[in-house]
Amino acid sequence: MSANLGGFISANFDPFAAGKPTTVEYLVVAGGGGSTAIGGGGGAGGLLTAAGFAVTAGANNTITIGAGGAGSTSGANSVFSSITAIGGGRGGSNDSTTPAGTGGSGGGAGRSSSVQTIAGSGTSGQGNAGGGTSITSPYPGGGGGGAGSIGVTGIGKLSGDGGTGLCSTITGQRVFYAGGGGGVGSGGSNIVTAGRGGAGGGGGNPDYLFGATAIMDGASNTGGGGGSDSTGVSASGGSGIVIIRYPASFSAPASTTGSPQINYADGYQIYTFTGSGTVTF
Repeated sequence: MSANLGGFISANFDPFAAGKPTTVEYLVVAGGGGSTAIGGGGGAGGLLTAAGFAVTAGANNTITIGAGGAGSTSGANSVFSSITAIGGGRGGSNDSTTPAGTGGSGGGAGRSSSVQTIAGSGTSGQGNAGGGTSITSPYPGGGGGGAGSIGVTGIGKLSGDGGTGLCSTITGQRVFYAGGGGGVGSGGSNIVTAGRGGAGGGGGNPDYLFGATAIMDGASNTGGGGGSDSTGVSASGGSGIVIIRYPASFSAPASTTGSPQINYADGYQIYTFTGSGTVTF
């Protein structure tokens, strides 16, 4: 039996010949936080990745894919075995009626004409805080935090961009995950430019001006935070993802549920879960 493993041929590859793995590499990304209208961007879902995670033959490992937070709510946690990534914090709302949420990454501060609002904090090792804002007209919102950097603070007529996510090559390709959502502000006759979404699925629109319609959800299965909007409608965060890989010379899992996508690249077998399930090695 032969197989193409990410660009090279293994002439005698047998997925059942080399025994079961004792360690695996993982990427776990939680659901991104939703944004609130006329406010801060949603924080990205927490991101955890490492190699050398010990697994036991015959043991059942639970996979949970966190949903993105609907408008004004935080994202849900994602789980692989004993690893838990924390959902992203919601974005803060207009005049602080809904404060920015903490989470894997924190939500951006909501705009306010009277109260100094505060960005949500992130979880150490998983993400970063959201961006702040000011009470100076035209009151721009802060960007949601990302796995790679904090959200940008809104200043003047520029609302804050979402924090950048992190790039992973666990699938054999360079993919960014867990970017924060862009914030937005409102200033009456003032024009306020909305923040861009952070690389890694964060919602946002770089050409969006006050008065336009552009609801920008975080991208599915990236953990991106939702981008804020000035028309009174909130956006959702992107759902999370769990990816597991280990050398292709070891046997395939004894069982999986949740219909993971199975690929081979760079000498690894790779299992991508976009729905909750289980894996037993």
